[in-house]
Amino acid sequence: MEFTARGNNTPSTSGLPGNTEGRLYKASASAYSAVDSIAGAADEAARKARPAIDRVAAIAHQAVDTAADAARPTADWLAGHGESLNATQKKLVADTCSYVSANPLKSVGIAVVAGFLLSRIILR
Repeated sequence: MEFTARGNNTPSTSGLPGNTEGRLYKASASAYSAVDSIAGAADEAARKARPAIDRVAAIAHQAVDTAADAARPTADWLAGHGESLNATQKKLVADTCSYVSANPLKSVGIAVVAGFLLSRIILR
């Protein structure tokens, strides 16, 4: 039994007895009609959903714009004060290095106490 669909949405039923061929043709024509109906309904649902999708996209774009506007002053401040913060960081690292070099045992003691206190705080 061979059944193939042709390009014009009509089935080919070559090799079937006469009566079976008619029933198979009706059944396949009905199936083609059902598929076309479902496809039409899906197109209609997509057409109806399009305005809602567009509204959601507009709301999402507005949220992104609002977030960018809220972050802009902070980014501007950091850009303006970046060199000052960088210089302060370098000075702090240099001062710490010189203190550790001048007081190695005291530095190790401070590190041990700080580690102990942090572990107590974290484990609570």
